Amino acid sequence: MNMKSMQTREATPVSINIRAKARQRDIIDQAAERLGRSRSDFMLEAACRAAEDVLLDQAFFTVDDGTFAQFQALLDQPLPPTDKLRQLIKTKAPWEK
Repeated sequence: MNMKSMQTREATPVSINIRAKARQRDIIDQAAERLGRSRSDFMLEAACRAAEDVLLDQAFFTVDDGTFAQFQALLDQPLPPTDKLRQLIKTKAPWEK
């Protein structure tokens, strides 16, 4: 497949059909309306976001024992204190105010 036909294929809309209960449709419509989106745009964006999360969670790679030990050592090191971190620690949680 050449580059032009791949671009055409990517740009060509396809149908995705789904059945839902009235309550499911209504809640989707309410959320879409709050964001100023159409039902289709809202559902497609939400479904793509969920699909990307699933695929990204499946990422798997291997490293040798030494590299993994270095990685763990980096994670175990405390972060240096910063002004923003100090401010965050001093800030009360909303439910404590």
